[in-house]
Amino acid sequence: MSNGTLTIDLEAIKSNWLALDSMSNNTVETAAVVKANAYGLGAKQISLELAKVGARKFFVASAEEGSEIRATLGEEAKIYIFSGHLAGKSSILQQSKLIPLLNSPEQNIRHQQNLPTEPFGVQLDTGMNRLGFERADFAEFLELYKEKIPELVISHLACADNKGDHQNTNQLKAFSDITSELSCPLSLAATGGIILGKEYHFDMCRPGIGLYGGAPFKEAKPVVNLSLPVIQTRALVPEESVGYGATWTAHRPSLIATLSAGYADGLIRAMSGRAVVYANGTPCPIAGRVSMDLITVDVTHLTDIPEHMEILCEQQSVDQLADEAGTIGYEILTGLGNRYNRKYTGV
Repeated sequence: MSNGTLTIDLEAIKSNWLALDSMSNNTVETAAVVKANAYGLGAKQISLELAKVGARKFFVASAEEGSEIRATLGEEAKIYIFSGHLAGKSSILQQSKLIPLLNSPEQNIRHQQNLPTEPFGVQLDTGMNRLGFERADFAEFLELYKEKIPELVISHLACADNKGDHQNTNQLKAFSDITSELSCPLSLAATGGIILGKEYHFDMCRPGIGLYGGAPFKEAKPVVNLSLPVIQTRALVPEESVGYGATWTAHRPSLIATLSAGYADGLIRAMSGRAVVYANGTPCPIAGRVSMDLITVDVTHLTDIPEHMEILCEQQSVDQLADEAGTIGYEILTGLGNRYNRKYTGV
């Protein structure tokens, strides 16, 4: 079975980083979030390109991800670990010179016992109730470790993609209050926070989804194109059905194209009967259920059937496709599978 081609525009990613960087003043550093294999698009390739345009600090989810980025970027970059200092990770943190963002008193104890001379950062919970020190625990931490200054103190906004949500101002105030007497660098804004305004920027911004062409960065250049090969076409007479569950039935003489990709490749079943693919710019609806390896598409209206059709392209962004599937662009990007032929442009 032939594989689809996922084209990733590195020049667009660099342009998006520079555009987000320009939204802050010169005293604010712009880092880059490259967790989850740079949102599924290739952390090694993307980290190297972002370093070329000025990124010096990178954020990943786990120590293992950080170790891979260290091997790619060399000694100069600073690499922060969102999950902090987990049990059993002291050796990899030390060997790869990673900076854990401590999330709890338990993680702090582990770090001070196992790596007392190694740098660390701190993550605060300002209202998301997911990761980070609670306010009382952080106050106790400051009292106990007055001479151990964190490399960075961060928090994360829960509703930054909704500019009018009061949660944003509530978290901004909480973060400002908790950190008011600190002298170390502070960071609150990811992509959405950058767009909210300079009062959210503090000392460092750390864009993620905006680098890869996703909302809420509306001005982002598109980064990905996904082209799928047509394996077969099939003529149907009225009342014949297509796919598992026979959920699509022809109501006229119809022509169905079968494309090589499915939910094993990140094109989720929720796209069934909702999303479209494009044949040289012409929309063609998905007919029937998306299966593991295949998508069937109604191409009755086409004069010529191309050898390939596109599902991520100029006509359909990752967020538009996500809307059709009832999800978000993050899930689409990070789910793009390993079977695609990956092609990088703009190096």
